[in-house]
Amino acid sequence: STPVTARFSDSTGLPAIPDSDANSRPHGFAVRFHLAEHVHTDIIAHSVDGFPTRTGEEFLELLQGGRKDDPAVLAFFGAPKPAPVSFATETYFGVTAMRFINAAGASKYGRYRILPDAGNQFLDEKAAAAKGPNYLLDELAARGRVKFRIAAQLANDGDITDNATVHWPEDRRVANLGTLELTEFVADSAGEQRQIIFDPIPRVDGIEPSADPLLELRAAVYLISGRRRRAAVSAAQG
Repeated sequence: STPVTARFSDSTGLPAIPDSDANSRPHGFAVRFHLAEHVHTDIIAHSVDGFPTRTGEEFLELLQGGRKDDPAVLAFFGAPKPAPVSFATETYFGVTAMRFINAAGASKYGRYRILPDAGNQFLDEKAAAAKGPNYLLDELAARGRVKFRIAAQLANDGDITDNATVHWPEDRRVANLGTLELTEFVADSAGEQRQIIFDPIPRVDGIEPSADPLLELRAAVYLISGRRRRAAVSAAQG
């Protein structure tokens, strides 16, 4: 058994976006595994299997209004993103592939999947629009314990492992890695959200990053974001 800290989130990065807003999807799910004092590894996933661009430069171009006709962009934004009944009733997908290595040195590339024990449950758009702005967090608090299955979809030989816009076929093996159970909210959730900086690079023996160009850039951007959050708190306290 390993203690964890998990964070659910809405899309866009706008802190006040309502859970009922269609633009709040896909939802994010990040999990930190506390392996020892000052030793941890993270999984960062969201509720769509894929990503709209292969590189950070392409993503910046997208944010600046370009690449609107790119097939990967169209596929990502055209993918179904129904409103969930709960954060606990969505499946979450790792964006980039990792290299999993066993004790004998054999390795396989895989992408994380976090599968809800309660199954996938969604609302229609009318029912979602009628929900309150914080309905997902409120529902989670009322639900209590939440369970997920952590798995990895494994690549076959020849599958592309360094491009987050490429989906692997659904006939690829999905290996069980363990069970995740969330039992309570942290005591100071707001304070923890300002302090924690999740890392998309595993930095742990037995799991290595792939050559996906998004990994190093995402790690750098998350670090900048985290430092700004911490600096804002310090400035407010000062």
